[in-house]
Amino acid sequence: MKYALSILLVIASFGDLDRIAKINKLKKEAKQAYQSGDFGTAISKYHYLIDSMQVEDQRIRLNLANAYYQSSDTTNALNNYGSVIEGDLNTIKSTAFQQTGIIQHQQEKHKEALGSFKQAIKTDPTNEEARYNYELLKKFLKEQEENQDQDNKDKQDQENKDQDKKDQQKQDEQDQDKKNQEENEDQEKQDKEGEEDKEKKDGEEKEQEEKEGEDKKQEEEEAKEGEEKDDQKKPEEMPNGADQKMKEMKISEEKAKMILEALKNQEVQYIQQNRKKAKERPKSNKPDW
Repeated sequence: MKYALSILLVIASFGDLDRIAKINKLKKEAKQAYQSGDFGTAISKYHYLIDSMQVEDQRIRLNLANAYYQSSDTTNALNNYGSVIEGDLNTIKSTAFQQTGIIQHQQEKHKEALGSFKQAIKTDPTNEEARYNYELLKKFLKEQEENQDQDNKDKQDQENKDQDKKDQQKQDEQDQDKKNQEENEDQEKQDKEGEEDKEKKDGEEKEQEEKEGEDKKQEEEEAKEGEEKDDQKKPEEMPNGADQKMKEMKISEEKAKMILEALKNQEVQYIQQNRKKAKERPKSNKPDW
């Protein structure tokens, strides 16, 4: 019985030795594949160790995550880094935090990356690479924030300038419209006054022409009337006793009639002149209206 138990223990020992040897072989092959850039083979062997061989080793999980990262499979890389972070080895956890921060930074999740680098330092204060990345990213975020503030300030200043320019243009347009309106009103007023002056002047000229026409017509009628009276006038006989006077003055009858006729014409002309002067309006410095 004791002999059989010893045989079983020996067989078990050989089995354990064989398993350990296989695990070590897979680790070596995975490492060689990773170092040669054959990340697909490395991932396959690391998965075999974890899934088939049931190896619980944070280093193997970290190496699997690194292989995924190197093959640009960031989703599986982050999942495996997360599994490492849940482990107990602080140095391995710190590296997983650091690698997680690098991926987040590449995805432009800068604040999350800063938090991951900070956790890496807390987990392992000797992780100088994580500290360097933390300080570098912190400086980058500060400069980015300052640049953003400056950009916002410049943008606001430009918007204010543009608004001021628009307001000034609007004010200039309003001033120009007002000026044009005033000029149009002044021009309309001048045109209206000009028309009124022209109408008034035309009316005065027309009135003057009508007045002159009436005066001329009246003069023509009076002259015509005087001519008709002269034509119808009969030669008058010499008054009684005229013969004796003419003899005394030694004037013939014919010459006496001529003198008498001339006196009558002068009398008629005198009467017509008096009538014309009576019809003329007295001259004045004031206008007729």
